[in-house]
Amino acid sequence: QVQLVESGGGLVQAGGSLRLSCAASGRTVSNYDMGWFRQAPGKERLFVSSITWSGRTTYYARSLKGRFTISRDSAKNTVSLQMNNLEPEDTAVYYCAAMLHGGSWDTWGQGTQVTVSS
Repeated sequence: QVQLVESGGGLVQAGGSLRLSCAASGRTVSNYDMGWFRQAPGKERLFVSSITWSGRTTYYARSLKGRFTISRDSAKNTVSLQMNNLEPEDTAVYYCAAMLHGGSWDTWGQGTQVTVSS
């Protein structure tokens, strides 16, 4: 069983940056794809970015316009999301997720709040 804990959220002004981290415990996630999703108030949870178990392939929501970068450190069992040039529309709870490669996103963290003020 994998447990995920996010950190790094907070309040930032538009144009600023934040770096989210997700620490996995319980077992290694070296064979898991890892991802980030976000959910704004009153809206559905949406895909933000993911990285394959090998770290070789990354995916991003088109709406991000290249502002976010996902990375992973398999030795430390962590995945990070660097968010630059943040916009008020990025305000949401950000969730870390994991899935066995080729499976479904079935393991979730508790979320971390990101608030971007205008």
